[in-house]
Amino acid sequence: MKKLLDLISEEMKDAFAAAGYERELGKVALSNRPDLCEYQCNGAMAGAKQYKKAPIMIANDVAAKLTDSSVFEKVEAVAPGFLNLTLKNTFVGEYVKGMRTEEKYGLEEAKNPIEIIIDYGGANVAKPLHVGHLRPAIIGESVKRISRYLGHHVIGDVHLGDWGQPMGLTIYELKVRKPDLVYFDESYTGEYPTEPPFTVSELEEIYPFASKRSKEDADYKAAAMECTFKLQSGVRGYRALWKHIIDVSVTDLKKIYDKLNTEFDLWNGESTVHDLIPEMVDYMKKGGYAYISEGALVVDVKEETDTKEMPPCMILKSDGAALYNTTDLATIMMRMEQNKPDKIVYMTDKRQELYFEQVFRCARKTKLVKLETELLFIGFGTMNGKDGKPFKTRDGGVMRLENLIKEINDEMLRKITENRGVEDEEARQTAEVVALAALKYGDLSNQASKDYIFDIDRFTSFEGDTGPYILYTIVRIKSILAKYKENGGDLAAVRSDIKTPVNESEKQLMLALSGYNTSIEAAYDETAPHKICAYIYNLANAFNHFYHETKILGEEDEAKKAGWIALLTLTRDVLETAIDLLGFSAPERM
Repeated sequence: MKKLLDLISEEMKDAFAAAGYERELGKVALSNRPDLCEYQCNGAMAGAKQYKKAPIMIANDVAAKLTDSSVFEKVEAVAPGFLNLTLKNTFVGEYVKGMRTEEKYGLEEAKNPIEIIIDYGGANVAKPLHVGHLRPAIIGESVKRISRYLGHHVIGDVHLGDWGQPMGLTIYELKVRKPDLVYFDESYTGEYPTEPPFTVSELEEIYPFASKRSKEDADYKAAAMECTFKLQSGVRGYRALWKHIIDVSVTDLKKIYDKLNTEFDLWNGESTVHDLIPEMVDYMKKGGYAYISEGALVVDVKEETDTKEMPPCMILKSDGAALYNTTDLATIMMRMEQNKPDKIVYMTDKRQELYFEQVFRCARKTKLVKLETELLFIGFGTMNGKDGKPFKTRDGGVMRLENLIKEINDEMLRKITENRGVEDEEARQTAEVVALAALKYGDLSNQASKDYIFDIDRFTSFEGDTGPYILYTIVRIKSILAKYKENGGDLAAVRSDIKTPVNESEKQLMLALSGYNTSIEAAYDETAPHKICAYIYNLANAFNHFYHETKILGEEDEAKKAGWIALLTLTRDVLETAIDLLGFSAPERM
């Protein structure tokens, strides 16, 4: 189904051509003065120089060709040469009725679907998730859902931090505390216990303790590095203990990600490609890409067009140790061999832009990826407190993500029970659904690359540009539809009975609906979920304006009422589909 704006532009382009002007001058845009008109065309201004005519003369010529248009109710040429456009109600009604009959409301899926891998999450094992893990999970999940909705095949990979020094520190501290564990007996040849020798709470306390001590005690740090070496060298007791760490951590991580309605297809980590690194290094050496510089193995990624310094991409340190660069490049190599993606998207802090530029250049120079493979870095801004600084707990520490989720759940429950006067299981469940919407919408409504203020009072408000406001609108529609059904109405029978709008607020609701496919396509093309947030906020406002001006259930004309119920059903369905793309849902009642 063609986008409404494209249909309007086609009508205008035909008029420009009929008046003797270039067709492409007829491009139409949303009006920046909605008080004057719905759409506008500035083609006459652009064509004035080309045709050596005053813009208003061109505009009048074009307007004269649209007097019998089936699209425009009014075409007004305004000095110095603007064309102000108002659509016919019949045209708008037919378009929205078409949305109801089309799959995905007229959105055209990708004609040539591609294979996409989205690298998001970035959790570290043996450490609890903190607020810094919120944005990659929320944005990445939405980008994944939007891409799939467009028909692409998408794989989401959490890409765990499960290798390197943090693991060595954790294992060594376990050795200090529990030296008699069988895992540290390198002469042991039997089966290792199936149950881990620690709880998740113990594990989460061990790493920060070990990390702090390693910064103060050189001998302790050296012993931890020796544990790292043994782990990576394949000492079986260390590998078995490490497997326990992974299992316990991932089980806990999944609980938190479940609360965020975030799912991953792959739970791969840095360790997944450890055995591929020697092969990749050998390939880079033999291909003449990598060379020794100050003892380290590097690949030069500088380009002639660079205006700023671009350091070489280090593959191995002087002691032969791998780095993040190494595992990320080996991961690219693995992904290309196993999945053959057309596009790989990385979701992480925007401060890592230079790092990923190096990695991408290295991957291209060494031909780890095909020439046409797209490597995309989406750098997001920080979530800040009301003081404008990175979000912290009251005592200045980094807040655990599960505590942040609990805090917003508690606030939402307080607001819901405040109105109902009772705290029951349904209230708690509803509070969790609405709180997730508050959290996700509060994040996603901002452009990903920008920092934003985490304001729990504003995010949980039922008024303004917030998740709860969007959900309240959906629940209001559900309530009207339920009452219509209770009064004997047949929702299925009137589902497609959308009619020509009879008043301005109904027309504006239809116009808001008509922007659906444009907003979804833009959100995918620009990797920008905030485009969907802007769309549903506009749609919710349009519906609420229509609701306050129209006695829907009190309408005596049954045909007119049926048309409104059909319009409400479509509005509900579109809103629920859109919020699912953002990663949250609406309750039946609030």
